[in-house]
Amino acid sequence: MYDYLIVGSGLFGSTFAYEAHKRGKKCLVIDKRDHQGGNVYCEDVEGVNVHKYGAHIFHTNNKEIWEYVNQFVEFNRYTNSPIANYQGEIYNMPFNMNTFNKLWGVVTPDEAAAKIEEQKQTAGIDKPKNLEEQAISLVGSDIYEKLIKGYTEKQWGRSCTDLPAFIIKRLPVRFTYDNNYFNDRYQGIPIGGYNKIIEKMLGNTEVQLNTDFFANREELIKKADKVVFTGMIDQYFNYEHGVLEYRSLDFEHEIHDLPNYQGNAVVNYTDRETPYTRMIEHKHFEFGKQDKTVVTKEYPKEWQHGDEPYYPVNDERNNDLYKKYKGLADQQENVIFGGRLGTYKYYDMHQVIGAALQTVKKELDS
Repeated sequence: MYDYLIVGSGLFGSTFAYEAHKRGKKCLVIDKRDHQGGNVYCEDVEGVNVHKYGAHIFHTNNKEIWEYVNQFVEFNRYTNSPIANYQGEIYNMPFNMNTFNKLWGVVTPDEAAAKIEEQKQTAGIDKPKNLEEQAISLVGSDIYEKLIKGYTEKQWGRSCTDLPAFIIKRLPVRFTYDNNYFNDRYQGIPIGGYNKIIEKMLGNTEVQLNTDFFANREELIKKADKVVFTGMIDQYFNYEHGVLEYRSLDFEHEIHDLPNYQGNAVVNYTDRETPYTRMIEHKHFEFGKQDKTVVTKEYPKEWQHGDEPYYPVNDERNNDLYKKYKGLADQQENVIFGGRLGTYKYYDMHQVIGAALQTVKKELDS
C-alpha cells in the first residue's frame, strides 16, 4: 500500500516524508504520541508557544539547511544568550569577559587568560583523564566549581570524575564581551512555532497518531516496501545485545499571572542543590507581549523503560554496544535507521535535517 512506513514524526521522519512525496513516493507516518512533530512540538498555552519537550533553538552555519527550513516558515531574530544562576549569583553564558569580570573583577582579555592559566597551573593537570580535569584545564577551578560541576552532575546523573573528558572539550570560552551562545551564522525561532514546519512537511502525507509500532509491528511492516525507523535502535532488535543507556527528562510547566517571570528565555541553575537544571520562559523566544507567562523546569533523570529517551549516553561502553546494533542494522535490506535514537547520536536540529536529506539522496536519488 505504501512505499515507506515512517516510524516517528520528528524532524528526521518528517523531512524524509516531505522529500519522498516530492519524488512521487507514498508514505505512511506513524507516531505513538497524540501529536506530530516529535520533540520539537509546541503547545499553545495562554497564547504562548510552549516547547513541550525542552527548549529548541535553531542554529546552523549551513546556508543550504537554513534556506531549506526557511521555505516552510519565517524565522525571527532570537539570539540564545542564557544566564547561569549559582545560589542567586547571576553569570553570563557562554563563559566570556562578562563572566570573568563578575567572577574575578578582571577587565581585559589578558587579565582573564592569566587568571585561568594560574588556576590551571595550581590544579597541576597535564593530560585530562575525565570531565572534571578537562573543565579545569579549559576554564580554571572557580568557573568549574560554580558553573559546571553541579549542572553537569545533575544533567548526567554521574560525578564529573566519572564522565569522559570529550563531553566538554568543545565548551565555548570567549575572551570578548559576547553573550551569544552559538557561533553559528544563522539562528532563530520559527515565527508561530515549530509546528508550522512539521505541518507543511507532512501536509500531503498520511499520518496516524496514537500508533505504537511495537504493539502491531508485523501488520504495520506489511503495509510498506520499506521502513524508516527513528525510534530506539536497541528496542527495534528487542535489546538482543543489551540495553543502551539514555538520559530522560521530566518537565514541570507553570503558568504565572504576570508578563515576565525571569527576564530571560533560558536560566541554568548550576548549583547541585537545585533539583532542576534550567528554567525556560517560552514567551521570550518570540518576544511575546502576553499578559501571562509560562515557565518550564527541566529535571534530568536516568532513562527507564516507559520513559521518553532524550539523548544518548555516548561513553565507551554504550558506543561499543551501539556498534553491535549498527552491525544488525546494516544487514536490514528494507529498514532505514535515522534520527537521534535510530543512530544513537546527539544531533542538533540542523544536523537531523541534514542527515535526513543525505539519506533521501542516497535512497532516492542514487
